[in-house]
Amino acid sequence: MSTPEQSPARRRVWLLTLAWLWVGVPFLYGLYELILKVIKLFGG
Repeated sequence: MSTPEQSPARRRVWLLTLAWLWVGVPFLYGLYELILKVIKLFGG
C-alpha cells in the first residue's frame, strides 16, 4: 500500500506530466505545420 508521504509526490508527477502534454502537444503540432509550410514555400 502507498504511504501518505507518497501520494502528494505521485499527484505532482501526474500534474507535471499533464502540464508538459498541455504545452507540448500543441507546440509539436505547430512545429509540424510550420515545417510543411516552409517546404511549400522554399521547396516545392
